[in-house]
Amino acid sequence: MPSPNEPSAAEPPPSGGVAAREPNGAARGSPVGRIVQSAVSAVVLVLTCILVPVSVLTVWVHDIVLDTDRYVATMAPLARNEAVQDAVVHRATEAVAVRVDARAVTDDVADWLESQGLPPRAADAVRALAPQVDSAVDGAVTKVATRIVESDQFADVWTGANRVAHTAVVHALTGQGRGAVGVSDGTVTLNIGTLVEQVKDALVNAGLSPASKIPEVNKQMVLFHSEELGKIRSAARLLDFLGIWLPVITVLLGAGGVLLARHRRRALAWTALGAAFACLIVALALVIGRRYYLDHLPAQVQSPAAAAAIFDTLVRFLRVSLGTTIALGIVVALGAYLIGPGRLPTAVRGASDRTADSAALWADRHRIHTGRTGTWVEANRRWIMLGALLVVVLVFALWNHPTVLTILLLVLILLVLLALIALVAASGRVNGGGGGGGDADRPAGPAPGGG
Repeated sequence: MPSPNEPSAAEPPPSGGVAAREPNGAARGSPVGRIVQSAVSAVVLVLTCILVPVSVLTVWVHDIVLDTDRYVATMAPLARNEAVQDAVVHRATEAVAVRVDARAVTDDVADWLESQGLPPRAADAVRALAPQVDSAVDGAVTKVATRIVESDQFADVWTGANRVAHTAVVHALTGQGRGAVGVSDGTVTLNIGTLVEQVKDALVNAGLSPASKIPEVNKQMVLFHSEELGKIRSAARLLDFLGIWLPVITVLLGAGGVLLARHRRRALAWTALGAAFACLIVALALVIGRRYYLDHLPAQVQSPAAAAAIFDTLVRFLRVSLGTTIALGIVVALGAYLIGPGRLPTAVRGASDRTADSAALWADRHRIHTGRTGTWVEANRRWIMLGALLVVVLVFALWNHPTVLTILLLVLILLVLLALIALVAASGRVNGGGGGGGDADRPAGPAPGGG
């Protein structure tokens, strides 16, 4: 046994004896072992922060982009998007390309009128109407195409075409399958031949007989273009493969890194903030990538507004997922901080306990008691709070595509549960202490589990 004047290896450090109180046994290991353990934990947690946004990408590719039902549901609102409708009308009008020989028609009319005694100057005026005739025909075609595109019929055609074409979208991203979506030299196009046929039939029914001579067309509408499509395909195949397991691996790595850490609460908080920051970087990169994409559209993309709408719709769930992960990271870090021994967390917890005790004393004076339930809750408060937290975490894990609002709702529910637990426990303290005092008169220390 060392003498009082000799330094002891087991003596706690001046910072408050953290090493002597380590629950994971780190203090009992050698200094080299502790250093190695801390280094491994740091590497694992940094890797976790990097893998979190990658996991979000894999889930988006696997569950949204390469899932037919979700893809169709994602793209369906575009049928009502004004920019997309205008682009489809323009391409359909180009495809129909009804051209009445207005010059020949006006010449024939002018010659007949001239033979009937019409002055030559008046006949020339009739011949000059040829451009107006062409414009009128083009206007009729555009009007019919617009009426069809803005109808419920087009929404059904759009949804059906996207469902049929989904295998081709998979082809665009993975190189497998074919369909109405074509992929060539980095350009992804949608075949709108079905819509052209509908416009053709509507023109004939409206009395524009030359439309019946329009041949079958295979008109393509450019959805997007990228010189990096080959690289995108390779990345999509990898992300699709990892879409199921990478999130699970990431969670397990994060849990292992936190368990290996000497200061687990701090490790959890910094890991949550690091993951949120990594997702923020990806979200900013998505914004920059969108701007770069729209600024470098090829000539065949005739509607930048439609291209922007398609891009935004396709990545909408990715943006939501990134925002949700950022919010979750902030909430977890804040929770880890509030259960710690800092001055502010201690003050917050102390104020909460004093409020609960005041409410319990008021209830006791009004003969409102919780009986044995309050005593039991007070005795098992730590485990009840942990159980409530686990239930909320389980609900979040089982929630289908949670959002920031989902997180806020679950946090609110958790706060309500913790408040109820605190009130019942305070009632147990008041009743057990003979109607007063309890923990309210003692300084509030760190909450149970605050590392």
